[in-house]
Amino acid sequence: MSSSTTAAAADSTKMEGFWSNWKCQAMELLYWRDLKQSGLLFGSVLLLLFSLTQFSVVSVGAYLALAALSATISFRVYKSVLQAVQKTDEGHPFKSYLDMEISLSQDQMQRYAENVQYYLNSMLKELRRLFLVQDLVDSLKFAVLMWLLTYVGALFNGLTLLIMAVVSMFSMPVVYEKYQAQIDQYLGLIRTQVNSVVGKIQEKIPGAKRKAE
Repeated sequence: MSSSTTAAAADSTKMEGFWSNWKCQAMELLYWRDLKQSGLLFGSVLLLLFSLTQFSVVSVGAYLALAALSATISFRVYKSVLQAVQKTDEGHPFKSYLDMEISLSQDQMQRYAENVQYYLNSMLKELRRLFLVQDLVDSLKFAVLMWLLTYVGALFNGLTLLIMAVVSMFSMPVVYEKYQAQIDQYLGLIRTQVNSVVGKIQEKIPGAKRKAE
């Protein structure tokens, strides 16, 4: 095996490990395994979204930057005064963070760009397949979804939907974990009804039946 192949395999393994670790951390937060961390993230995101409903993105960004600067500058001055009074030489209070390496290497940027390219290409192919009616049933389902979204868009704006999505992300996993059996039962009934309706539509629309695989 060549060195380039070995390096590529190592990079692939590292990326898989990164995404697996990230997914595990996200699930820990959404399932409230650590109440403090989940509550802090949930409250911060909601506060940001509610702020955006009242102020512009520029104003919210500026206020957040000012709040962060006020905290860091105050802490920096406090530590400097404390060192002067106690006549100590502890150095910069944020030195450990300033010394941290946060730049992305060229290989990392290339991998991220390749991942973005892959997802964009997949999305474009799927949209082409739906809009050019490669499969009539899938295109009809997509049309129904877009039709439903016109009503959703008339009732809620984008920020309201985003707030509802965040609340659902932090509440639905816990509810599902607690009432999984009952929810699965109702979802099964709904899936059966939907499949029945889709089957009837396929029988009445010429060319709507899927080809046997």
